[in-house]
Amino acid sequence: MTSLNQIRQKLFLKDKLAEQIAAWKSEGMKIVFTNGCFDLIHPGHVDYLAKAASLGDKLIIAVNTDQSVQKLKGPDRPIQNQDSRAFILSAMEFTSAVVLFDEDTPAEIIALLKPDILVKGADYAVDQVVGADFVIKNGGSVVLLPYLKGFSTSAIEQKIRKGN
Repeated sequence: MTSLNQIRQKLFLKDKLAEQIAAWKSEGMKIVFTNGCFDLIHPGHVDYLAKAASLGDKLIIAVNTDQSVQKLKGPDRPIQNQDSRAFILSAMEFTSAVVLFDEDTPAEIIALLKPDILVKGADYAVDQVVGADFVIKNGGSVVLLPYLKGFSTSAIEQKIRKGN
């Protein structure tokens, strides 16, 4: 059983995570990276993240800060604050590290962390994935995973607001 301390140990600041990733890579571990808002965690998120984790040795999840979620999704989002979202993601057994990012895109954090595999949803094309060019240029790969049908944060939010 995972303790609260083990969950908290998965929460990183960017620079400390870059150091940890360097240590993991020196041990020959393959680093998988994905990012997103992860506002209301649902089965689709869990399915996607578990599949992403299976692609390598360590799964890194970069989570949009509250400010960046508002820029992307509007003033009524996020529903859960960044600390809650990061904590929930850190509690997942297959998660190795969670880091917050405030920029409009994850390009800067991808360049800092230098993952071996960059994962996004299959609703993107590789040439639309922010950071794909950097990862590929540095010998990594980009994997597009299909989403579990019938689950979306926006649909859950609408259902809640309608009171259904």
